[in-house]
Amino acid sequence: MDSDKHYRHELKYEILRGDYLAIRSRLKHIMNSDPHADENGLYQIRSIYFDNFCDKALREKIEGFAKREKFRIRWYNDDFSFITLEKKMKINNLCLKYDATITEEECHKILNGDIEFLKMSSNELLKELYTKMRYQRLKPRVMVSYVREPYIYKSGNVRVTFDSKVRTSLFRKDFLTEQGSDISATETPEDMILEVKYDAFLPEVIQDIIQGRDMRQQAFSKYGACRRFG
Repeated sequence: MDSDKHYRHELKYEILRGDYLAIRSRLKHIMNSDPHADENGLYQIRSIYFDNFCDKALREKIEGFAKREKFRIRWYNDDFSFITLEKKMKINNLCLKYDATITEEECHKILNGDIEFLKMSSNELLKELYTKMRYQRLKPRVMVSYVREPYIYKSGNVRVTFDSKVRTSLFRKDFLTEQGSDISATETPEDMILEVKYDAFLPEVIQDIIQGRDMRQQAFSKYGACRRFG
């Protein structure tokens, strides 16, 4: 896998809409909107998360394991021309992500359990997914959907995102062809999740905005919230 990859800091906060409006109004003066966002500064994310029969990924999150990993398939704005397989690793507040592009056809095969083609891939991440689906019995478990408002800041490679409308539906093989019903995964749907990711340091100008509202850092997991329903 890519040896240039490195762990990044990741902070999460559950925030009220009033905090969101106040923080965003200040961040917009110093940060740029992600160029991949639409004219409103938003895009939609859908992810299918994998777990095994004994819910290894879910249990490690709930029990607070310092080191853990999750596999997911992700796409944006219901556009199936760009789909990625991702492996996210975490050690406390540090995170590392590997990803590989897959085709819509390959995605359908994986969701249907037709995975023999993965072991022939030249991509190490695809081969790792094959191994873990084969021997750890990983399988698709749930779909997580939400709307993201992303901002970027070059110094420190900072990325600040506001995630809202987190919704879930249990796994179905037709996820990529039919969008069925889903339900809100948060107790208060109007609340938001603020995420802050950065490399070695968080610039003071952003630190003052984020940490100046007496918010409590939380280990919020969208996957964990969505798995409450099955």
